[in-house]
Amino acid sequence: MHYTHNTLSENIRGQSVELLNRHLAAAIDLHAQVKQAHWNVRGSSFSAVHELFDNAAIEVETYSDLIAERAAALGGTAHGTVHIAAERSFLLPYPLGVAEAREHIFALSQAVSAFGQSVREAIGLSTTHGDPVTADLFTQVARGMDRQLWLIESHSVRS
Repeated sequence: MHYTHNTLSENIRGQSVELLNRHLAAAIDLHAQVKQAHWNVRGSSFSAVHELFDNAAIEVETYSDLIAERAAALGGTAHGTVHIAAERSFLLPYPLGVAEAREHIFALSQAVSAFGQSVREAIGLSTTHGDPVTADLFTQVARGMDRQLWLIESHSVRS
C-alpha cells in the first residue's frame, strides 16, 4: 500500500483495494465482451443494437475508471492491464462466432447480470469491513449495470 492521509485503517483499505481489483478485472473483461458484440453484431436490428452495445461499452469503461481510481485513492495499485484482467476475471468467456443480435443479447445479458450480481455482493462486503464509500461506489455501479441489463434485454424477443 502507498502512503495516504486517508483515515481508513490500512487493513480496511487493503480489503477494499482487493475487492476493487477483483471487479476491475471483470469490468475490463465486460468492456471487451461488449465491444466484441458491438463489432460483430449482424441482422435486421443491426443499427439499434450496434449503438446500444457501443453505449453500454462507454458506461462499463466509465465504471472501470471509477473502480480503478478508488483503488488508487485508497493507497492501492489498480491492476488494470488486459493480461491481469484475463487472469482474474470471474466472467465466463464470451462466445466467439456469434453474429445474430439475439445471440449477442443473450450472451451479454448473462455477462452483465453476473457482473451486477457480484457488484451487489461487493456492496455488502465493503459495508461489513467498514468502507461505506467503496460500498457507495459499488451501489452506483450496480444501479448502472441494472439499467444496462434492462436496455439490453429490452431488445430481446423473449417475453
